[in-house]
Amino acid sequence: MKTKKLVAVMLFIGLCLFSQAQTNQRSSDPDNLAKEYFSQIMGVAVNATTNTKLYQFVYEWLGTPYRLGGDSKRGIDCSKFSLAVYENVFNTTIGYNSRNQYDNVTPIRKNELQAGDLVFFKIRSRNITHVGVYLGDDKFAHASSSKGVMVSNLNEAYWKRYYYNGGRPKLDNARMMTADANNNEKGNLN
Repeated sequence: MKTKKLVAVMLFIGLCLFSQAQTNQRSSDPDNLAKEYFSQIMGVAVNATTNTKLYQFVYEWLGTPYRLGGDSKRGIDCSKFSLAVYENVFNTTIGYNSRNQYDNVTPIRKNELQAGDLVFFKIRSRNITHVGVYLGDDKFAHASSSKGVMVSNLNEAYWKRYYYNGGRPKLDNARMMTADANNNEKGNLN
């Protein structure tokens, strides 16, 4: 009987030590720490935070005020924000307004969205009027006209109502994805 208790205690102590070692190893890894931090800040599951550079970039812009046509931390609009994400995180250009950004993506279903995909909205319009960058777990980063750069949930009633489509930029190495001069005549939407 004493042998069984001794073995059980030894196994328990071993399990506790192993668990502690795993926790310490995970916590000392800077990438895991960053993923855990961004997961908490943006409300995205740790396993969904695959692109640390994307979350770092979004984090640095959170709270930046909205300014139509703006493209700096003094003020930015939604299409310039998504453009900045793509230029700085993915090293590509996607277009200068939400409509021509949509022209440069392959449409994808909502349930197929991955971190870095674009999400498009038609807010009280027949045309695309708003764009954001998908982060995972139904969250997306965007420049809101009322609150500036922020993270929102696609399942909120407002966003659900105006959601149009998701898109993944076309990977055509022969040309950079830039604004079409013909679209500029239609007016610059954010």
